[in-house]
Amino acid sequence: MERPLHTVVVSAVVRDADKKVLMIKHPLRGWELPQGHVEGGEDLFEAVIREVLEESGYEVEVERLLAVFSKIAPLPTSVVFGFCACLTGGEVTTSEESLEVGWFDEVLARDMAEHPVNRERIKLLLQQGSGVGYFSYRMSPFGMIQAQEI
Repeated sequence: MERPLHTVVVSAVVRDADKKVLMIKHPLRGWELPQGHVEGGEDLFEAVIREVLEESGYEVEVERLLAVFSKIAPLPTSVVFGFCACLTGGEVTTSEESLEVGWFDEVLARDMAEHPVNRERIKLLLQQGSGVGYFSYRMSPFGMIQAQEI
């Protein structure tokens, strides 16, 4: 059996003092949570902090892991770690990866995501309980295969 090579991605649910959710507008995927690839030699917390800062201008502190998502098909496969992070500072800025940045209530944030995977990921992260969720899915067409809290 061939050993799988996964892309490792981090994503963050960041809330402000009014409990609004931070969203960025990616030039290709539309509205989504701040997210991005983990770089070589970088731990997951460092990656979350860097990605949120690069895409939004905001500084955060990671609070906890909410869920792990496995994209198992088609290749390339990926593992996405979804975290909860709290706002600690910074100022809103955009980047090549974020045409717009904004704070939205939960209901609107869930509906804003244009890509089905991002829409489902936001929904699952926002409703995650005290455990850690594990979800696996396929693309083309998108469909959840497994969902459980551990």
